[in-house]
Amino acid sequence: MTMMAGLRPEHFLWDVQDRVAAIRLNRPDRKNPLTFDSYAELRDTFRALVYAEDVDVVVFASNGGNFCSGGDVHDIIGPLIGLPMKDLLAFTRMTGDLVKAMIGCGKPIIAAVDGVAVGAGAIIAMASDLRLATPGAKCAFLFTRVGLAGCDMGACAMLPRIIGQGRAAELLYTGRVMRAEEGQAWGFWNALHGADVLEAEAMALARRLAAGPVFAHGMTKTQLNHEWNMGLEQAIEAEAQAQAICMQTRDFERAYRAFVAKEQPVFEGN
Repeated sequence: MTMMAGLRPEHFLWDVQDRVAAIRLNRPDRKNPLTFDSYAELRDTFRALVYAEDVDVVVFASNGGNFCSGGDVHDIIGPLIGLPMKDLLAFTRMTGDLVKAMIGCGKPIIAAVDGVAVGAGAIIAMASDLRLATPGAKCAFLFTRVGLAGCDMGACAMLPRIIGQGRAAELLYTGRVMRAEEGQAWGFWNALHGADVLEAEAMALARRLAAGPVFAHGMTKTQLNHEWNMGLEQAIEAEAQAQAICMQTRDFERAYRAFVAKEQPVFEGN
């Protein structure tokens, strides 16, 4: 196990308060695009979060009025032109590894999206567990607009499960912007908040999760993702085993004793 509050990343901002880690991409002048290096550092950070003792929830926040404008045109798109297939596949596998790391980090991730979340920025929001946005947020899976397929970084698997096959197909084929009101109605955004309170709302939600049974939250995240590939009988059995494991935690006992005493439980994550 490791402590990550003291992490000093090179390619994004990182802050830990009250067991909640906040990540912000740090190129606000260009609407926070990703580079080869920031992709890799984000991937490695989410991989390390599996072992973090001092982080229970992650908020992926906006910076300077925008979330993420996707892969940097000059630092990523340009250099990809003309590369051999081996190098192109190494890059696309690395971007997919970021999503895998987010899914596998064992911590709930809350995306707090203001401004643009397009391309890989839309994917990061999609790969988060909960998504908050402002009424002016613009989310677009715009891969076809740069001559690529819509099936990037797991979009064809994950997006239909969130908003439905037909809606996902429209967004992935056209690359058009999903307006915030649409996204909320379709279930992509859990809630919309004004830009002046978005991050405060995300942090309040994160602290509420961090104050809960965080071991059990990790189990919930695991099951939400693993059960995509299970039949119903397998899923029910997997959940039976997961709950039996959670029943061995002290938090389960704490909740019971608090209920008997007519008090609010104080969870400690074990």
